[in-house]
Amino acid sequence: MKKATATMESISADEDPSPAQLIDARIRELGDWRGETLARVRFLIKQAAPDVVEEWKWRGVPVWERDGIICTGETYKAAVKLTFAKGASLEDPSGLFNSSLDGNTRRAIDFHEGDKIDEEALKALVHSAVALNAARPAHSRKKPESA
Repeated sequence: MKKATATMESISADEDPSPAQLIDARIRELGDWRGETLARVRFLIKQAAPDVVEEWKWRGVPVWERDGIICTGETYKAAVKLTFAKGASLEDPSGLFNSSLDGNTRRAIDFHEGDKIDEEALKALVHSAVALNAARPAHSRKKPESA
């Protein structure tokens, strides 16, 4: 699958864009069902974890963190992939995980055009990921960067 990358045409060359601005630009640039899906899952993540921190890593991947990575949101030609960093440790009673099922750590949800998002199940998964991150000993958690 080919990954879409943001050109950031809407962001001035002399400004240092925030991760939120970069994610906004990616959503606008996609301009199709993938942008709508990425925007929707972003909204649901922020609804489930209002104090989530948005990051932009690995040459253009939206990342949502709280006491560590919750999940990433990659966009490909045929899918929007939401990868949970510690998904293998999360219960998934609704069966949302449909990708990266063989790994020992991560699990992912691939959304395809026309898929309906089980919003309550996704928010519950985000809550579980936040709780798992918070349960780690404080000394092993990533320290938040000062603004």
